[in-house]
Amino acid sequence: MFETLQTDLVRDARHLRLDTLVRLRWLAVAGQGAAVAGAHLGLGLPLPFGWCFLVIAASSWLNLTLRIRYPASHRLSDDAAVLLLAFDIIQLAALLFLTGGLQNPFALLFLAPVLISATALPPARTLALGLLAVGLSTLLALVYRPLPWFAGETLELPFLYVSGVWTAILLGTAFTGVYAWRVAEEARQLAQALAATELVLAREQHLSQLDGLAAAAAHELGTPLATITVVAKELDRQLGPTASPSVAEDLALLRDQVERCRGILAKLTSLDADQGGFIETISLSHLVEELVAPQRALGIVLDVTTKGDGPEPACRRNPGVMFGLANIVDNAVDFAESCVAIEARWSPDRVSLEIRDDGPGFAPDVLLRVGEPYVSTRSAAQEGGTGLGLGLFIAKTLIERSGAQLTLANAVDPSTGAVVRIAWPRHVFEREAKGGRNTGTGDAAPLTQARDVPI
Repeated sequence: MFETLQTDLVRDARHLRLDTLVRLRWLAVAGQGAAVAGAHLGLGLPLPFGWCFLVIAASSWLNLTLRIRYPASHRLSDDAAVLLLAFDIIQLAALLFLTGGLQNPFALLFLAPVLISATALPPARTLALGLLAVGLSTLLALVYRPLPWFAGETLELPFLYVSGVWTAILLGTAFTGVYAWRVAEEARQLAQALAATELVLAREQHLSQLDGLAAAAAHELGTPLATITVVAKELDRQLGPTASPSVAEDLALLRDQVERCRGILAKLTSLDADQGGFIETISLSHLVEELVAPQRALGIVLDVTTKGDGPEPACRRNPGVMFGLANIVDNAVDFAESCVAIEARWSPDRVSLEIRDDGPGFAPDVLLRVGEPYVSTRSAAQEGGTGLGLGLFIAKTLIERSGAQLTLANAVDPSTGAVVRIAWPRHVFEREAKGGRNTGTGDAAPLTQARDVPI
């Protein structure tokens, strides 16, 4: 379900709003109308005024039709958006044909529809629009009405100049298309990845809220359970001397179950104690054991080491951190050949986790970008072609919110495999267990080590 949601986010983020194209087209209509009216009425240039305004009116009619037919919030499919942008290119080509072809300085406006497509549509559609724009500009370099000029004078620009304009349109279409697509794609991917992170965090937060609901339920159940206890004692006092063996056995079972319920409720209500409950607070070694426990049945050897100076640190259970660490351990187990080593260390001022596997390690071409959104360390065969490269990005975001520094590296000879290190200042790691709240903005000093790649 999570992968389907991510696919929907990627698809929906590309869809253009109809209102955006309609507003841009009204702007183009206003600019074209002002240019034609200014040239003909203001400068007195002999251009085909009626035909020009007929071409401009075609855009106005299209806009009015779209406004009547669809709501402003309507989102266009890729094919519909391509058709509308293609219409804009053809409409501009018709207007340029009437006013001098590529000798008209407004010929560079061919770039506008391609730029819009590059920011919102897949590359294949942008390529098709770019080819249409270049093709029509090629035609306009050869076939066009003369450039309107003052009466009694003619202006015919040399073909070399026209060829330069055509070359500028070609290069501009290619460069602005690629540049705009790249910038828009990076912004879109980052926004989608952050949205995915928020969705995961919200889901984990809902799970963590069950602890509070359990404590509240324990308080609510305390009163009826006390009543049951009183009734059970009264029945035992009244029927005990004369009760049959079966009734006496039932009364004894009732008392035992009441005591069992009271013990369970006592554990749940301890969640509200100042010292923290058995669900809320967890030591470092227990945290590591909770991470590796689900992986022990997968056939990979898990070598866990915990050691340090002084008392072992403890932290408040953070669903986001647990999710992020579990994701890193999952990746290590997936890529490991036979063994994953997890080493937890602490000192008076630092708490760290190191996760190493004996797999192939990070590929050199992705090592510097691992942890960015939509950069996956998995091959298509390992993920079945469905990986979006968001797992490590989400883990990084959630872990760093707790004030940690996460670094990646490849093991050096004689070892092989990937190494992931997570380190907290000890006071940051323990602050929530002491009653503080995680603000997600750790004040840790940089902890980057040699040959490590911070992500």
